[in-house]
Amino acid sequence: MPTVQVTDLKDGDFLLDVREDDEWRAGHAAGALHIPISEFVGRFGELTEAAPQDGRIHVICRSGGRSAQVTMYLAQQGIDAVNVDGGMQVWEAAGRPVVDDKGEPGFVL
Repeated sequence: MPTVQVTDLKDGDFLLDVREDDEWRAGHAAGALHIPISEFVGRFGELTEAAPQDGRIHVICRSGGRSAQVTMYLAQQGIDAVNVDGGMQVWEAAGRPVVDDKGEPGFVL
């Protein structure tokens, strides 16, 4: 499974957050695209429209399990996708900004 460390992510990297709505509202990475894993297949077109053409998709969840499933699915579709190791828990612990659904400081649920 292709994996990347939070510390290797750069500003501007395309980030797909697959956590559920309550987790997203509590806190997420600013600029991430949110498609919950429970809705992912039905909303796949939103990802293909938003993702950069020929660009890598960095998939994140709370700890890395759900994002690993989505990463495998995307790879099977021939899409360049990597799982963000440790997910939003590591993101927050590394001091990366977390915002709530109003753009205010948030937290990882």
